[in-house]
This record gives sequence, structure tokens and C-alpha cells, in this order.
Amino acid sequence: MKISELLKKQTLSLSFEVFPPKTETAFDSVRLATEEIARLRPAFMSVTYGAGGGTSRYTLDIAKNIKSLYGVPTLAHLTCVSSTRRTVHERIEDIKRAGIQNVMALRGDIPQGMNEPLREYTHAIELVRELKQADPELCVGGACYPEIHPESPDRKSDITYLKQKVDAGCDFLTTQMFFDNNLLYGFLYKIRESGITVPVIPGIMPITNANQVERAIKLSGSFMPQRFKSIVDKFGHQPEAMKQAGIAYATDQIIDLFANGITNVHVYSMNKPDVAAKILDNLSDILSK
Repeated sequence: MKISELLKKQTLSLSFEVFPPKTETAFDSVRLATEEIARLRPAFMSVTYGAGGGTSRYTLDIAKNIKSLYGVPTLAHLTCVSSTRRTVHERIEDIKRAGIQNVMALRGDIPQGMNEPLREYTHAIELVRELKQADPELCVGGACYPEIHPESPDRKSDITYLKQKVDAGCDFLTTQMFFDNNLLYGFLYKIRESGITVPVIPGIMPITNANQVERAIKLSGSFMPQRFKSIVDKFGHQPEAMKQAGIAYATDQIIDLFANGITNVHVYSMNKPDVAAKILDNLSDILSK
């Protein structure tokens, strides 16, 4: 099923992001973890794509496995900044041959020392456009940043770029992680005002150990509310307590999003089936309505 069609249903649902192994030796353990998450029957699952396309084969292998074994719709990530156009088009053909209908089009992180004149892609806009040209029937997603993209000079420029990406063919957007729902609500108001009307799926990261906090801030520049900082300060040195508190905080965010009109929330599961299962269990009656 195309994610754009799923989002039209207006029923409350959760989806999960998983990542492929970095090496062949880790493939079986990652495959088993993603299968455990797929058994939970989420609305869909996204599978990330390593920098430089190093895990591209594993991305498709994991996505195909989830889809064929459990019938869970899959969203294959595709990045472009460190790839040639030839490589990107080969990946697009691989995706089509695999029968995957949903693609997350991302620029990707720029590798250190990469010479800009050698880059064949500058923005995800180019990748979105090429995906739609290669197959207009593909459902294409794009990323957005409730707290502004780290490389954008200001909010206005960020939304202008986002509008161009949507106009190039994005069918929906998924947000970077955030820890204060008010940031998302303000962001949605601003982008709707600018004419961006495609569905926006909020991305929630359950922080289950204190070490994730620093990494989350580094990756996304996310604002950490005092309420969340207090949780980390209190429980950060108690692994099981921090895990329980992190899941509870993420669950609370999701409930608030559902209560305010959001129909699907995407959870960055970090390949942790127990975390995914606990969040679903916390929402069992809410999601059954």
C-alpha cells in the first residue's frame, strides 16, 4: 500500500523506523529484530540507507523481507549527496524491481572532506524530481525540521526550500525528532500558511538511555524541554528506570499528537522490538478505536 493512501484513512496508527546492518555478519541479528517489530503489525515500516549508499543492498533486503513475510508496507530510504546520478538511477530501478512503492528521498549527510564541485546532487529536491520522473506512481516522502534545518539561515528560507521540495513531487513529509509538541504545532501552522498541504508525519524518538540525549542533540539540534531534562537527571544513571521513563515520555507525546488531530506517528525504534512493543501496549485501547 502507498503511504499516501494509508494516510487518507484517518484512523490512528503507529509506524516504525528500522536500520539495516552495516556489515554482512550483523545481517541476521538485524533481520530478526526487524521481523519482531513487523510482527507487531505497524501501519508501515521505514528502512534507512547508510551514508554513501554503503548499506543500500541491506536496505532493500530488509524492506523486501518485512513486506513478503508480514505484508507490512515498507518505505525504503534513498540518499543522493554522495552518489552519482548513475548510481542513484540504478538504486531506483532496484527499488522498482523489488516491488516497493514508497521511497523516502533524502539528501543525506555530506561526507567530511567531500569537494562540493564534485557533487552531482545538492538538494533532495533533485532526487524527488528524478524519482517522480522515473516512475510517477512511486509514493515519495521527504524530510522536514520542526526546529529548522541546521544548515538553513532562518525559518523563512527553510520553509521556502521545503515548499520547493513538495512542489517537486513529495506526497508526504516526515519530521526530524522533537521533544516538545508545541514546536510541531507552530511549525504546522507556518507551513500550512505557506501553502504546503501534504500530510506531515511526526517523528518521535523514545530516549531509553542517557547516552542517546547527547547524540540526539548533535544529530538534530533538538530542543530539550526542562521536563525532559529533569527525567534524564533523575533516572539517567538507572538504566531500567530511564528506559521506562523514556518510553512513558514518548507515549505521552504520541497521545497528545493523536488528541490534536495527528493520525499517524512515526517512531524511531532504533531496532528495539521491546521498546516498540511497549509503546504499542501503552496505546492499545487508543489504537483500537
